[in-house]
Amino acid sequence: MSVDIKQIGDMKIKVVSEDDSISYKDIISDQDAEMDRRAIAAVRSAIEKAKVCNKPIAKFDAETNRAYLEYPDGSREYAN
Repeated sequence: MSVDIKQIGDMKIKVVSEDDSISYKDIISDQDAEMDRRAIAAVRSAIEKAKVCNKPIAKFDAETNRAYLEYPDGSREYAN
């Protein structure tokens, strides 16, 4: 993991990216790790709810670097 410190107004934000040389726990606090786990769970829950309700889900295609909506039937609508 690598860490970048970004200044946003009067706040400093740690931006952590994957790297094998540093452990995740060495960089962020236990409270931040818990907040990350809860945020990930909330996103998963929202995606599952959208699937159950037959709503489109916003996704990103890393190969084409484009955002799209994926509909329940599997069709995609790319953003312009």
